[in-house]
Amino acid sequence: MSEENVVRRGIRSVKTVVFQENSPTHKAGLVIEPGNWADVDPFLLMAEDFFERGTFGMHPHRGIETVTYVIEGKLEHSDNKTGGGELLPGDVQWMTAGRGILHTEDPAVGDTVRSLQLWINLPNDKKMTEPRYQNMRAQDMPIRQEEGATIRVFSGSSRNVTAATENHVPVTMVECLVDAGETITQDLPGSYNGFLYIIEGQGEFGKDQTVGKEGQVLWLEGTADTEQTEVTIHATEKLRVLLYAGQPIGEKVVARGPFVMNSDEEIVQAYQDYRDGKFE
Repeated sequence: MSEENVVRRGIRSVKTVVFQENSPTHKAGLVIEPGNWADVDPFLLMAEDFFERGTFGMHPHRGIETVTYVIEGKLEHSDNKTGGGELLPGDVQWMTAGRGILHTEDPAVGDTVRSLQLWINLPNDKKMTEPRYQNMRAQDMPIRQEEGATIRVFSGSSRNVTAATENHVPVTMVECLVDAGETITQDLPGSYNGFLYIIEGQGEFGKDQTVGKEGQVLWLEGTADTEQTEVTIHATEKLRVLLYAGQPIGEKVVARGPFVMNSDEEIVQAYQDYRDGKFE
């Protein structure tokens, strides 16, 4: 697409994330609240968590993928499939629950972890796929380097830089570190639904230079254009922002606890399978 024909995305909403104390060891804020399925498709929910060891016990998932980005601290994880490992600041774990997995996430002893966890829906024909983990170390991910900016590509692509991440649902995830006064653009297919979450700093976003600051989520305007579009990010202060965008699925969502399926009957079956030990 030539420069003069590029469709520039605007920002359709800005929300400041509100945090609450869930327990003495856990503070959380919902970046994406569950329930507005069509508006956030293919995403389901996202939380920023501050938590200590023992907050989350072993628990199941089915029908989704979870994408965990560690902002601060050391996060240890274990499960019934791979045996576990650890994530450090800037690392991402892309977990496909598929037909069922049991896992736990725990900060290292004496540590407090600050993380972002996104739930991505799986389409009906992938709900019962085999579980898998993709552990992505920050230092190993492909980088797009610009004047005064570093764009780390965790999934999808940024200009001519592409991640090797395997996706059941097409998703772009990039981390943008932008110096004050610098401007970058991120290309996206026009069909993608997406948002930005600002971890630190302040900037102006989209074609109307919408102001966003630390702790805010900015949703991109949709477009009927099926070719490439562009999102502009200008840092008025040193900026650290994550951009997530993906191809909407357009299917019915039925969510109960850790399971997300397409019907009530499938949810009932998920709980029955869990009780019967079929996630082992």
